[in-house]
Amino acid sequence: MKRVVLALWTLLLVLPLAVLSAEPEAGGKSHPPGAAVASAHALATDAGIEILKQGGNAFDAAVAVSAVLSVVEPISSGLGGGGMWLLHDASSGRDVFIDGRETAPAAATPERFLDKNGKLNPDRAQNGPWSAGIPGLPALLVHVAEHYGRLPIKQSLAPAIRIARDGFPVYARMAQGYAVKRAVMDRYPGTRAVFSPNGRPIREGDLFHQPDLAATLERLAAQGFDGFYRGTTAKRLVAGVNAAGGQWTLAELAAYQVKEREPIRFRYHDWTITTAPPPSSGGIALAQMLQILAPYDLKAMPEAERVHMVVESMRRAFRDRTFYLGDPDFVRIPQRLLLSPEYAAGLRAGIDPDRATPSDLLSGQPTPLEDEETTHFSIIDAEGNRVAATQTVNLLYGSGLIPPGTGVLLNDEMDDFALKPGTPNAFGVMGYEANAPKPGKRMLSSMTPTFMESPDKVAVLGTPGGSRIITMVLLGILGYDAGLDAQQVAALPRYHHQWLPDVIDAEPNAISAEAAAKLRAMGHTLELPPAEAEGGRGSSHVWGNLQTVEWDRRSDALRGGSDPRNEVGKAAVLVSH
Repeated sequence: MKRVVLALWTLLLVLPLAVLSAEPEAGGKSHPPGAAVASAHALATDAGIEILKQGGNAFDAAVAVSAVLSVVEPISSGLGGGGMWLLHDASSGRDVFIDGRETAPAAATPERFLDKNGKLNPDRAQNGPWSAGIPGLPALLVHVAEHYGRLPIKQSLAPAIRIARDGFPVYARMAQGYAVKRAVMDRYPGTRAVFSPNGRPIREGDLFHQPDLAATLERLAAQGFDGFYRGTTAKRLVAGVNAAGGQWTLAELAAYQVKEREPIRFRYHDWTITTAPPPSSGGIALAQMLQILAPYDLKAMPEAERVHMVVESMRRAFRDRTFYLGDPDFVRIPQRLLLSPEYAAGLRAGIDPDRATPSDLLSGQPTPLEDEETTHFSIIDAEGNRVAATQTVNLLYGSGLIPPGTGVLLNDEMDDFALKPGTPNAFGVMGYEANAPKPGKRMLSSMTPTFMESPDKVAVLGTPGGSRIITMVLLGILGYDAGLDAQQVAALPRYHHQWLPDVIDAEPNAISAEAAAKLRAMGHTLELPPAEAEGGRGSSHVWGNLQTVEWDRRSDALRGGSDPRNEVGKAAVLVSH
């Protein structure tokens, strides 16, 4: 293994940097005719439109959308979690990646997650106080409002405060998720007070009130960073975590920092793709897959051959994800090599167009995952500012712990670390030293907020979905490249391969019976749900919640696409007058 790494670093010295700096020339209008917002909940989309109407820009709207999602989607994200946002500032032409990923508390060493026999304790890694990293989303909201927004953060947080106080109807996925997680959430008095008021658990159609969360948001609105990471909220968070058996300190809360990072940028056909750098694994994997696929005319290929080539690109990118990626502040990542077209060409040369490559021939071990309970939203405004934002608490309802008096449901992102190298995590997969926890370190993520730009079109997209985030964004990019519009891209059927286990997974009807037979004959293993499988709300057979917006520069049209798999999502367009 050391010889392989040495060889990679030797190649790195002679390979050109794949990141591009030039923007594509516009084929039409220089500014969109209005704004578009697509998110996983109608109330969040409406909040973004509300802030835009009040004179805010895309960044103010993003703060509003994010905060409302933190109120109405506790199953997926919240102030107790983190996020990764990709911004485009139209006035300067600058793209910037805002890293609000959670960090490891100092006390959360790998030994804390082992049982008396030295084996990984899944309950501690996935539930309760030890599973929670220091939240990053509140700091991210403040950072974006102060450095990129036009309105005071108090104004942008107002819709979320109002909804938290006045309540909103509990929807099916929220109630169903609580039923699954209730045994854990009932351990903690702060959580019971929110989700089982008067001793009765929440049900679909209930009006869900969160007065403590409203007060926490008010302190954030009034005091900015200090309103969450110092003072009343911080003291209640630390007291609640420690009372539940964890070990947080006020000092490490106050020390949290948002990171601004340079995005990854590369070319695919006529598109410039701008996407997430480490500690997200998504951007590098996306660049590898698309650069492997670039020479092929996928649109002209028969279905089986097209799926085969896409799957082989997925297989190779996920293999590299395991060994090389982690928090760049702690791990040396051979990013220039992994992004280079020459390296992609070498990976492509190993693909047999007629046979599957057995994953055990690409030596290594599986990759750590992130659960599907994440959320994404996409925004473009009339000035051309753009936001692609993905945020999460990791597993279903995160850690299940709400410190009393805060309303803040904490994440369980510590399970995204390799807590015991070579030992499977919640998803039966493994991680290694590059993703091992250290104080203040950020766990590896699959979040992949992405921009696409061509002479004719601009698109913003992203999705939840664990490790499938990366492959769903890949398929979305291929959909736009094939000429689909935003709603068609959001509705695309999905398939996935992540190196190990060596299997193609797919949604119902994503791969035809004829193509599936051909793929099996080529040596692929497929796990396909029956064609008649229920694809509606709450189904385990459908993935993700892709939210995308596009601006067609030639026709000067704005469109939004909200995933039809989601019962409460919404895309909206605001036309300028």
